Amino acid sequence: MMRLSTVLLLPLLALPYVSAHGFVHKVWIGTKTFTGNTPNAEPTGSIVRQINNVDPVKGADNPAVNCGNDAQLAADIADANPGDAMSFLWTGGDLSKWPHNIGPMLTYMASCGSTDCTTFDSTKAKWFKIAQVGRIPGDSDGTWFQNRIFETAGVAANVTLPNNIAPGAYLIRHEIIALHLANKAGGAEFYPSCSQIRVGGSGTGVPKDSELVSLPGAYSDTDPGILVPDVFDTPPAPYTFPGPPIAAFVASSGSGSGSGSGSASPSATATRAPSSSPTSQPKGKSCKLKRAPTSPVAKRTVAPRPHHVSRIMRDLAVSFGGAAH
Repeated sequence: MMRLSTVLLLPLLALPYVSAHGFVHKVWIGTKTFTGNTPNAEPTGSIVRQINNVDPVKGADNPAVNCGNDAQLAADIADANPGDAMSFLWTGGDLSKWPHNIGPMLTYMASCGSTDCTTFDSTKAKWFKIAQVGRIPGDSDGTWFQNRIFETAGVAANVTLPNNIAPGAYLIRHEIIALHLANKAGGAEFYPSCSQIRVGGSGTGVPKDSELVSLPGAYSDTDPGILVPDVFDTPPAPYTFPGPPIAAFVASSGSGSGSGSGSASPSATATRAPSSSPTSQPKGKSCKLKRAPTSPVAKRTVAPRPHHVSRIMRDLAVSFGGAAH
């Protein structure tokens, strides 16, 4: 018979994970704002490929690691130019602030070839990495950049498009990997989101064949950076980003961010912009963070999440609910 203390404890252990779900609610390119569809809602025109639920993708070989759970073709395309700043507002399922704070944020692109991306099958995409950020450099506690979008509602992750990227139609895939359960194989939670853009200009930058990856295929559940037994160690152990390195043409142009060290490069400072206007952020600095405009509450709701979980509670949560979200 389960003891009463255990019965009372289990609901508390579940609390940090019941709202551990989310999606990209808005995307900015320069001064233009694009709204993503609420998962599983009646779709409207958008550049963001709509997913059918806000649950994390579990398993590195899960087909949904590509663009998200049952991601559908989007109807719209956004025009962009090399060097443009893009921002991704990740929210919880009820449009509350993002519920996780541990793990990297990575950005990939894939050419849609001769199509405009509205009919492009992303399972055939060959992805190249343009940015990655892990822990904040110099932070003795090992705080992750992801913590910035967890701490304050309306803060968005910013990425700069490669300065010399060749013109064409691209999918851009922004991904958060939540590592709060990644001390065991299969515990990492993948949150990918794909948006459809058309890049102009006269750039010539393209990735090498050796820098292109398939998703799934680029990760395994035992890769360093996905299985992280020491994720909660203090002082923090060095972090190794999963997947390929940032494409050479991106890194050489100075528009890529991050390295294999688990920290962002100096060009990837993560600070809130002076105002909510996307135009207020300086160009040429990748993966910055800014406050986004206030959004209406979506119909889908999830339970609130406490901001902090003690080490004891976290360890108990792993013991009792190993596969919980």
